[in-house]
Amino acid sequence: MQSQTQANHWDIFCAVVDNYGDIGVTWRLAKQLAKEYGLAVNLWVDDLASFGHILPKLDPKCASQNFEGVCIKHWDTPLTQEYQPGDVLIEAFACELPPEVLDQITALHRSGNQVPVWLNLEYLSAEDWVEGCHGLPSLQRSGLKKQFYFPGFTPKTGGLICEADLLQRRQAWQDNNERQAFFETLGLSGIQTDHTVISLFSYESDSLEALCRHWQQGDNQIHLLVPIGRSLNSLGAFVDPQGPLTPGSRYSHGKLTIHLLPMTDQQGYDRLLWSSDFNIVRGEDSFLRAQWAAKPFIWHIYPQEEDYHLIKLEAFMAFYCHNLAPEIASAWKKLNIGFNQGAQETLPSLWQQVDNAHSALTQHAQNWPNEALNDADLATRLVQFVKNS
Repeated sequence: MQSQTQANHWDIFCAVVDNYGDIGVTWRLAKQLAKEYGLAVNLWVDDLASFGHILPKLDPKCASQNFEGVCIKHWDTPLTQEYQPGDVLIEAFACELPPEVLDQITALHRSGNQVPVWLNLEYLSAEDWVEGCHGLPSLQRSGLKKQFYFPGFTPKTGGLICEADLLQRRQAWQDNNERQAFFETLGLSGIQTDHTVISLFSYESDSLEALCRHWQQGDNQIHLLVPIGRSLNSLGAFVDPQGPLTPGSRYSHGKLTIHLLPMTDQQGYDRLLWSSDFNIVRGEDSFLRAQWAAKPFIWHIYPQEEDYHLIKLEAFMAFYCHNLAPEIASAWKKLNIGFNQGAQETLPSLWQQVDNAHSALTQHAQNWPNEALNDADLATRLVQFVKNS
C-alpha cells in the first residue's frame, strides 16, 4: 500500500447505524472534502452492504475502492488494511476507533512525533448547549487530545453539510421544470401538474395510516412516493403485505395513489425531494436535505428515551419558525409534534391547516437555506477548524 502521510490526507471512520443515516452524512462530507478542497480522503466503513444501497456501484466484497475522489475502505475486525496516519482523523458519531489505529497514534504521540488532529463528529442538534460544547477537547488516557465537533445552526457551531453548488443545482432543476422527466425515469405515470406529490422516508409510525386515510378521502389527488424501506411497515392497510413489495408497484385508494420506488443514490434522493410538493423525512441526513430542497416537510426524528427527541425537535422548530407568521408556525409545529407522537385523531385537521398554508410555507422554505448556512457550510468550517488546531 502506498504511504499517505501528506498534510492533506484525512481518515473518516463510520459505523453504519440504522442503515443509511450515519453513512449518508459521512459519505456526503467525504465527497465534498475531496472535490472542493482536494483532500485525499479515506472513508472507513464497517458495513459495505448497507452502504451499497445509497452507492449502488459499490462492491461490498472489495476491501478498497475509489468513488468520486474518495477511497472507501472496509473497516473489519481486526483491521486487516494498513492505517497510515495522516493530518486528520475523524471518529464519526462516537463510533470508537479500531484499537490498531489508537495504538498507532498513541505510539506517535509517545515518541514525540506529530499526530493527526483527532475529532469526534457529533450528531446535528439545534439545542442551546451545542455552542458551548463545540470544539471542546477531551484528554484521553494515552495523553492524546480528542476534540468534539458539533454541527449546528449558528455561527458558533460547526455548520451544516451543503455542497458549494447545491442550491444553484436545485434552482436550475426547478427552473428547467425537470420534474416530469424525472418521474418518467422512475416509471411513474398518472401524475398531473395539479396533483400533489409527497415523498415519504420515515421510521415506522401509526401517524402514516392516519394521514393516508385522510388523503384518500380528500379533494385533491395525492401521489405518495415511497422508497422501499421501513415506512412500508406502517402502510399494511394500503399495500399488499402478502405480496412482494417491489419497486414499480402502485396502490390506489380514493384520491391517494402510493408508488413504491427503489432505494436510490444520494443525487437521486435529492431530485426526489426537489420534485415533491411536500417531504416526510427522518434522522439527520434526509432531514437536512429536505431543508435544502426548499419545500415544506415533516421531520420524523429518531425516538429516544423519555421523549428526549421531542426536545430536539422543539429546539429546531424554534430556529426554523422564528420569522414565520405565528399562526402558520403554530400549525406547522403542531403537525410535526403530532406526527412524532402518533396523534392519529388530530393529524387530519393539523395536516389541513398546513396544507392551507402551503404557499406561505414554500416561500419560507425557499428563504431558509441561505439563513441557515450563516455564510459557511460544515466542510468549510471544518477545514478552517483543523487549520486553527
